[in-house]
Amino acid sequence: MRKSYKVVDKEDRAKLAKFLAKDGQHLLPLTGLIEQSKLAVDEMIDVLGRAAVEAVLTLSAASVAGERHQGRSGGEVRRHGHQGGVVRLSERKLRVERPRLRRKGGGEVPVPAYEAMRSSDRLGARMLEILLCGVSTRNYRRVLPEMAETVGVSKSAVSREFVEASAEELSRLAERNFKDTDLLVIYMDGLHFGAYLVVVVVGVDARGEKHLLGLAEGSTENAAVCKDLLADLVARGLDPAKRYLFVIDGSKALRKAIDEVMGQHNPVQRCRNHKIENVCNYLPKELKPQVKAVMRSAYQLEPEAGKKRLKKQADWLRGEHPSAAESLLEGLEETFTINRLNLSQDLRRCLGTTNLIENPHSAARRRVGRVTNWQDGKMVLRWAASAFLKAEKNFRKIMGFKDLWLLEVALERKSVPSLDKEEEAA
Repeated sequence: MRKSYKVVDKEDRAKLAKFLAKDGQHLLPLTGLIEQSKLAVDEMIDVLGRAAVEAVLTLSAASVAGERHQGRSGGEVRRHGHQGGVVRLSERKLRVERPRLRRKGGGEVPVPAYEAMRSSDRLGARMLEILLCGVSTRNYRRVLPEMAETVGVSKSAVSREFVEASAEELSRLAERNFKDTDLLVIYMDGLHFGAYLVVVVVGVDARGEKHLLGLAEGSTENAAVCKDLLADLVARGLDPAKRYLFVIDGSKALRKAIDEVMGQHNPVQRCRNHKIENVCNYLPKELKPQVKAVMRSAYQLEPEAGKKRLKKQADWLRGEHPSAAESLLEGLEETFTINRLNLSQDLRRCLGTTNLIENPHSAARRRVGRVTNWQDGKMVLRWAASAFLKAEKNFRKIMGFKDLWLLEVALERKSVPSLDKEEEAA
C-alpha cells in the first residue's frame, strides 16, 4: 500500500506557528532549554574556538618565519607582533589576535592559515564541525591537530608546540625573582585538578598590586610540599627576615611550614569564610543562619570583645553541638589577627578571607574545566601555570590599597609619619 505525502507550504507553516503561539505554555520548557543550550554553545565557541584558532595561526606563522630562537634575530621573514583579525566559523564571526609577519627589507607577509580561513567559507564550517565534534565526544586532544591540519599545519607540530609552550609557561613562572618586589601579604590556598591538588601562592605588594608567586603539585595538608614551596620562594627573593601577613585557610601543615621556613614573627590571618563554613558543617540547617550572623558581627568588633562574643556562642553550642563549639574555638586568636593590626575597614574586608586567591582559582577552573583526563602531576602543573598566568593579566589592585601604609607600620616596615614633620612641611 502506497503512502500519501503532503508538501507543507508557507501557509501551512503560518497556521502551525499561530496554533503553537496561541497554546504556547507547553513549549516554554523547551524554549528555555533551547536558549540555555545556545548560550552554552556560544560561550564554548567563544572561549575554546578563539584559543584553538589563535594556536593554529601561531603554528602557521612559525611554518613561515621558523621557530623562535634565543639571541637570534631571525631570517628573511620575521615576526612583527600581533594585530586584530576576524575569521569565520561557519556563519559566526570570531575576533582573534593574529601574528604579524614582515620581510627583512620591509613588506607584509601573509599568514597562510589566516588567509585560508578568510577566503573559504567551507573551511570555517569544517573547523566549527571539528570543534563541536571534539567537544561533544569529550575528545579535546584531536580538536587542535585536526583544525590545524585543515589549513596545512602538521599534527606533530601542534602536539609538540602545545607541550613546549605550556612547559615554557611553567618554567617562566618558576624562575620569577621577587628580590626587588616589596611584598606585604602572602595568600596560600589549594585548587583541585581532578584527583590532583595544586597549592598556589599569591602576593600583594606595598602598592596593592597582586603577583602570582608560585605553585606546587601536592596538598595543603602535606607539610613537606608547603615547606618546599616556601623554601623555593625564599630562594627566589622572599626575605625571611622581614615580616609578612600570611592569609591561609587554616591548614595546620601550612601554619607549620610558615613558622619553620619564614619564622614565628609573622602574623597569620585565618580565612573567616572557611571558619564559618567549617562550623556550620556541624550544625542543623535551621541553626546555620543564626550562627553565621553572630560570627560575622563578632569579627567586626575589637579583638577582645569579638572573642568574648564567640566564646559565649561556643558555650551555647557545646550542649547539643560540641563539634561545632570546638571548631569555633579552634584557631580563634588567628581569626582576629587583622583586628589587632589596627587596619582600615576596607583592608579588613580584603585581608580577612582567601577570596583574593580564590577569584583567580575560578578563572583557572573556567580555562581547564573541560579537561577530564589528567595524566600526571607534570601535566597538571603545566595547565595550572598557563591558566593562572592568563588570570594574572586581569589582576587589579586590592580593596583599600591606599591604606596599606597602616599594614607597613604594623609589620614594622616603616614608622608612623611624624606630625611635627608634616606641620613643618605645611
